[in-house]
Amino acid sequence: MDIFEVIKKLSPTFGVSGEEREAAPAALDILAPYGEGEFNEKNGCTVFRRTGYDENKKTILLDAHIDEIGFVVTYITDDGFLKVSPVGGIDRRMLLASEVTVFGKKRVSGVITSTPPHLEKDNKALPEVGDIYIDIGLTKEQAEKVIALGDKVSVVNEPVRLLGSRVSGKALDDRCGVAALIKTIDLLKGKALDVNVVLLLSSKEEIGEMGAKTGAFDIAPDMAIAVDVSFAYTMGEEREQCGELGKGAMIGISPSLSRELSNALISCANEKNIPYQLEIMSGKTGTNADEITVSRGGVKTVTVSIPEKYMHTPAEVIDLADVENTALLLAEFIGGLS
Repeated sequence: MDIFEVIKKLSPTFGVSGEEREAAPAALDILAPYGEGEFNEKNGCTVFRRTGYDENKKTILLDAHIDEIGFVVTYITDDGFLKVSPVGGIDRRMLLASEVTVFGKKRVSGVITSTPPHLEKDNKALPEVGDIYIDIGLTKEQAEKVIALGDKVSVVNEPVRLLGSRVSGKALDDRCGVAALIKTIDLLKGKALDVNVVLLLSSKEEIGEMGAKTGAFDIAPDMAIAVDVSFAYTMGEEREQCGELGKGAMIGISPSLSRELSNALISCANEKNIPYQLEIMSGKTGTNADEITVSRGGVKTVTVSIPEKYMHTPAEVIDLADVENTALLLAEFIGGLS
């Protein structure tokens, strides 16, 4: 399985929080040879069960959120421009002049407006999302025929290979996590396991981990691993607060997580010579693990994060080796469960 080809299929698909319907089939098409999956209309999550699912066996849940940050249309001006509000934690520094797609009755291309520097009175000012406009090249009357208030907007950016094994693109948070789970299932193909493996490609993480909360409740796993992205070191940041690209998955340690599972993953990585890093957190993790761990009567949960630069921008950067090693760690750990 070529992990970049998987990311190329997942990253461009539309899946702003609450609108994951298009992203789900892209993942399920790749997973089809390995088991059965479905899109849940009620909560927007996608659930996949590996071939051989047995209700009498314990279940390990592998979670990665499939939604992405974006915008929602709030107003159409008399001149036909769109005003929007953020869906998730948009990095406003990257917005001006970005290409976008509006998902109305049909797809409409647009661009976030910017003032030429020659006319800008203060080019150091950073606009709020509520102050920007999207130019779609239509009059108000034309726009209202294809776009309604509440329609979602996504930034446009195809994933590209950088030098070495680096990749840049939009929605790598957390489509690279989804890719890692797909690769995990591929590595487990044909292996007899003592546990069920269920994937939860969860919805609405960017607006409060809502999909993981309902998805985990439905699945009722015995243990869970939440795979997301975390901060990779970039020039000027504090190294002790970041992971590093290419140094492996970041195994989470936190009071809110299962130390038993954290230690088990560390032992597995050491035994199998799989590179890894530690991510030390002092409370909640800010990931779906926070909801999964308190689902029903409680679920032993741990995080495994893929280092990422430029999070919540249209040009996020990851290292494919970290995605591969995340999948390898999960597959080796699951293969040893009894």
